[in-house]
Amino acid sequence: MRFEEKLSKIVEKNNSLLCVGLDIDKEKIPNQPFLEFNKKIIDETKDLVCAYKINMAFYETLGKEGYELLEKTIEYIPKEIIVILDGKRNDIGNTAKKYASSFFETLKADSVTINPYLGFDGIKPFLDYKDKYSFILCRTSNPSAKDFQDLEINNKALYLHVAEKIQQWNTNKNAGAVVGATYPDELKQIRGFLGDDAILLIPGIGAQGGDVEKTIKYGTNKKGKNAIINSSRGIIYSKDPRKAAMFLRDEINKYL
Repeated sequence: MRFEEKLSKIVEKNNSLLCVGLDIDKEKIPNQPFLEFNKKIIDETKDLVCAYKINMAFYETLGKEGYELLEKTIEYIPKEIIVILDGKRNDIGNTAKKYASSFFETLKADSVTINPYLGFDGIKPFLDYKDKYSFILCRTSNPSAKDFQDLEINNKALYLHVAEKIQQWNTNKNAGAVVGATYPDELKQIRGFLGDDAILLIPGIGAQGGDVEKTIKYGTNKKGKNAIINSSRGIIYSKDPRKAAMFLRDEINKYL
């Protein structure tokens, strides 16, 4: 099953564009086994989400235990729900092939985040997995994104050049963009530039302060689809993760 079909089915089933980030942090849950923590979050939110996003750094810092935790967490996620591995990886083509194989074959993720800085030869190995999806960093949610992404080349910001390249590279219809909710004007530009078919992964809601209404208005396509809206800390470390996820899912749906 292609990624777009799997996403469409779970969005319809759970009436949700919400993605929950499983960013476990030993400083925040020092007395609870990580796998049990993840299982609890999944059990409480699996009927409210379309995807789970796993930020690799929070697992890699744990060494061997972290890799085993990563595998077991992915195995526990219901098969109909999208799994996004957020590693922002890339390298020259030969190494990029190994990254793609690791994420898509070994770990069996549905999608990944990748860095476009090396150009197409570092992107192609991911896009060769035609049933999977690659979210290419375009306009990130962090405050210093402007250090490079706002630089103008031929009177056009660098992030728009990246969006243009995503269009050119997307011959298999399995490439989208990472665009932060913290930059709504840029989100509007990129959605307009990439068109309705592209899927956007939109972090920055919740703890980072992105506006839900503007995110929906500018980030979804004309049918109110093709956006995956992520919240991590604001849900998993709340007093009631299910309540927090339900609130945000319903808040998103209010503007569709």
